Amino acid sequence: MSSFIIEGGHHLSGTITPQGAKNEALQVICATLLTGDEVTIHNVPNIRDVNNLIQLLKDIGVTVRGEGGTYNFQASDLNLGYLQSDEFVRKCSELRGSVLMIGPLLARTGKAVIAKPGGDKIGRRRLDTHFLGFERLGAQFQHVSGRDVYEISTSCLRGRYMLLDEASVTGTANILMAAVLARGTTTIYNAACEPYIQQLCRMLNAMGARISGIGSNLLTIEGVEGLHGTEHRILPDMIEVGSFIGMAAMVGEGVRIKDVSMKNLGIIPNTFRRMGIKVKEEGDDLFIPTMRHYEIQSFIDGTIMTLADAPWPGLTPDLLSVLITVATQARGSVLFHQKMFESRLFFVDKLIDMGAQIILCDPHRAVVVGHDRKLQLRGGRMSSPDIRAGIALLIAAMSANGTSRIDNIEQIDRGYENIETRLNALGAQITRMT
Repeated sequence: MSSFIIEGGHHLSGTITPQGAKNEALQVICATLLTGDEVTIHNVPNIRDVNNLIQLLKDIGVTVRGEGGTYNFQASDLNLGYLQSDEFVRKCSELRGSVLMIGPLLARTGKAVIAKPGGDKIGRRRLDTHFLGFERLGAQFQHVSGRDVYEISTSCLRGRYMLLDEASVTGTANILMAAVLARGTTTIYNAACEPYIQQLCRMLNAMGARISGIGSNLLTIEGVEGLHGTEHRILPDMIEVGSFIGMAAMVGEGVRIKDVSMKNLGIIPNTFRRMGIKVKEEGDDLFIPTMRHYEIQSFIDGTIMTLADAPWPGLTPDLLSVLITVATQARGSVLFHQKMFESRLFFVDKLIDMGAQIILCDPHRAVVVGHDRKLQLRGGRMSSPDIRAGIALLIAAMSANGTSRIDNIEQIDRGYENIETRLNALGAQITRMT
């Protein structure tokens, strides 16, 4: 297990460029399983979850070549026997993104194995939407109790109309990838429409799929006989962009975030502006000037600001941890409502130990009373429970008085590429210990 040692109080300045989007990378890499032709993907982030998924594809016979963010994938000779091995099940159980292999494998080979996926400890993350969607397309499930896995198979997938029970991003992506090779037309209503889903749709269309309604919550997929190779570039990671905005607000002395793909950030910049943070748009860059004070806005009627997560184009839940940390040094108070995951707010006890004034109302709501920088957070020792809480704690530690230690930083490595080196280049003092 590795740890970060953070010397607080150092200010950041300069320019930083976001990595490729983790969530998009997991989807489009799995989509390469839909064809035996070569698929080239650019701007692939060098992070633990993505690297583990690439290794898993290699294990099932995909030829992978590349480095420096550009990879070529060719799934022309899959080792379907490996899918039945205990090693494959174990690796899937350690990687949340492995669930995205099910749709492509089912569409192309007619069978797949579903193990309980790993990932963040942020509460229940059910797979019902995936299961129900595959069943609507004509797949059958069989539970193998001795191995605690589900075997899924089909003789022929057929397009159907379906209304998803929730606008699940991974559920939409999985069903979408299965439907592109199904017979007939599939209509997915209440589909997720995040930029990463839009990117997946565009990549599949470039491979020969017929998907319409891109960007809406109603997708129509006309099944095709087969797909061919293509070339695709992954968007900048909007969660990393938001994380950098938070860092710049708390400990920055003028930070420029380069090439953010402004049109794909949605309401993220304006959410930080509602926290009183100056976010300047300059071309496709964001510039956050020095913020000695920032004041949380109130609603027009004067009531306390409430920020809540919601499906796109609402506020992504992945940034609530960062926003909570930023709010600890703001002027004013704000209520955060985390609707999607029942354990994601539990990390705030670590911020409270550092001196933050936070009232955890219940598993889904927390009120933050800002210090207005009159009371600096104090350093301490803590452990990262998940990717987003980990980066939020790192931001808190950089702004704290004294030295902090964050254990279990493998969680941070799952979503942020070489983060300590990139932040140290801006002026941070972060040391990795193994």
